[in-house]
Formats: sequence, structure tokens, C-alpha cells
Amino acid sequence: MRVVFKTSYDSDIDLFEHWRKRAWILALLGLMIVLPFLVGEYYLAEAANTLIWALAGMGLMIAVGHTGQVSLGHAAFLAIGAYTDAALMNVGVPWLVAFAAAGLVAGIFGALIAIPAVRMSGIYLAIATLAVFVIVEELVIMLEPITGGVGGIMAPSITILGISFDRYGALQNFYWLILGVVALVTWGYANLMRSPTGRSFLAVRDSEVSARALGINVTRTRALAFGLSSGVTGLAGALMGHYIGFFNYELFSIFISINLLLVVTIGGLGFIQGAFLGAILITGMPQVIAILRDGLNANFGINIGAIPGLDTMLFSVILILFIIFEPTGLYGRWLKIRTWFEIFPLARRDMFRRQKSYLKTERMK
Repeated sequence: MRVVFKTSYDSDIDLFEHWRKRAWILALLGLMIVLPFLVGEYYLAEAANTLIWALAGMGLMIAVGHTGQVSLGHAAFLAIGAYTDAALMNVGVPWLVAFAAAGLVAGIFGALIAIPAVRMSGIYLAIATLAVFVIVEELVIMLEPITGGVGGIMAPSITILGISFDRYGALQNFYWLILGVVALVTWGYANLMRSPTGRSFLAVRDSEVSARALGINVTRTRALAFGLSSGVTGLAGALMGHYIGFFNYELFSIFISINLLLVVTIGGLGFIQGAFLGAILITGMPQVIAILRDGLNANFGINIGAIPGLDTMLFSVILILFIIFEPTGLYGRWLKIRTWFEIFPLARRDMFRRQKSYLKTERMK
């Protein structure tokens, strides 16, 4: 069993609990950097797609996992980010400026929506965010000169200092660009959660009454969290637009919002790592289903390719199973397994029973 003896407050809020965790993170980052030299273009494109979903998942995690706000309309912020980035680049704005503007516009829009919306909670907030999604979808169609309307819009190729980051022409550069953005956002997110602002997010999530008693402005905190959540999601939308290349409003459907909820719920609510695990599951599941489909058809003559909606049905079953048996998600399950081995043979069967019904700050570390 590993015992970490902390002698100061700085060590208590350090990003890494111990040096081994820092080494693991650096090793993982190094592996991701050299990935283009280890896999082919197909899997590299899938890895880029997974990173984009992880970025979008981190955006939703701020609202859902760390401040307890339910949102069914985050696909709208993906759309805002994608259209803002593409529209600005189409008029000659450099990508770095357009990309930052995409996150800023999505964040400001989300914060403005949040000011009245966050006064609601639960199912009412979910319905309000769904209404926002419908409004944004209609706006995309109405603003045809900017968004291309029903026909859609082309995301121009990215060029920085004469270096191409085109999705198809320079996939390796595009992948490294996405990896850099995701690494920076993850680092900023982790630092945010150990700051007073991040602590106020957790306080509001755990108990609004207690947060008010501590002097926290609950409405302002929730609006700030929703704005940050929308901004990060907007950045993911901008990258998603470049990944797809040509897109219209149908790309950002309500199913994207549901998939984002799956990412954070299955990955692990309240954990940054959960956004990555959920993204791996969401992007990897169709590949697993395709492999199983081909294997069953080739070896046993069973053709399940004719079953419509198989992917969605499997996602739904997985979500229900996780909600019932493992509310803390994949990362929560990993923490339990790790804790069991660390304290063996002192582990008790019911030591995690409380976490089946609560999402509180005093979660496992």
C-alpha cells in the first residue's frame, strides 16, 4: 500500500499526487507524440477523432461533472465553434485567431444563456439547454450567407507559419496540432480545479446551501462554469469542423449531445480522465461492432449488418448498465480496482457502497 505523506498545502494541491503519477503522464504524452510513427493513417485519424471527442467531453465535464448542471444542448456549442472558425477563415482570418474566436464566441454565448438558465436545475435546465440547441440549429439555417445554410460550409485548410496542418494533406501535423490543444486545455483544466474557482465549482455541485453559507455566489459560479464549458466545447467544435472538412447543421444533431453525455457519464463523472476514457469508448465502439459484424458474418454466416440502429442500441444498453452498476464510470471502476490491490488484504466488499448513490467531493483519490 502506497502512503503519500504531505507536509505542505502546496503538496496537497499538487497536480500530481506522487512522482510515479507524473512519470506515467509524461510517458503517456510521449507515446501520443510518437504515435504517428507507430500506426497507419487510418488509426491516426481515429486517434485524432478521439482527442477531439475528449476535448468536447472535458467541456461538458466542467458543467455536468464539476458543477452538477445537466445539459442536453452542448452540440449547439460545437456548432457555434465550428461555424465561427470556418466563417472567419473563409474571410482571411488566420487560424490561430479564428480558433481562439471560436472558443470565445461559444463561451460568451454560453455564459449569456447561462445567466437566466442556471437559475433552473435538473430536468428544467435540461429542457432549457435543449431549447437552446433548437434555436442555434434554426439560426444556422437562417444565417445562410455565413453558415452556408442547409448546404453547409467548407472548413479551410490550416496553415501556420507556412506549415500545413491539413486534415488530409498533412495528417501527422493535424494530429500533433490537436494533441497540443488537448494537452494545453487539460493542463489548464487541471489547474482550474485546484484553484479557488474550481473549488467553488465543487462546492456548488455538492451543496448549494453550504456554498452560499461560505459566501459563494452560486448563480455567478454556475454561469462562469457554463461559459467555460461552452468555450471548451466550442474549441472542440472548431477542430471537429476541420476534421470533417465539409459540414452542415446535421453534423451537430441532438445525437451528438447525447453522445457527449455518454462520454462523461460512462467515462466517469467528476474526473478529467473520464472524458478521455469515455471518448475512447464512444469512438472505439463502432470499430468493435464492425469487427464483430465481419467476424460473425465470415465465420458463422450470421449477418447483423442489416440490423438498423445497432450502435445506438448498444450505447444505450451500456449507459443503462453503467448508471445501475457503476455510476462513477470507467475511471471510478479503475480507482476501485487500484484501491483494492493497494490495501489488500484489508479491502472490504462494501467499502464503496456509498458511492453508488452519491457524487461528492470526498471521492476516491
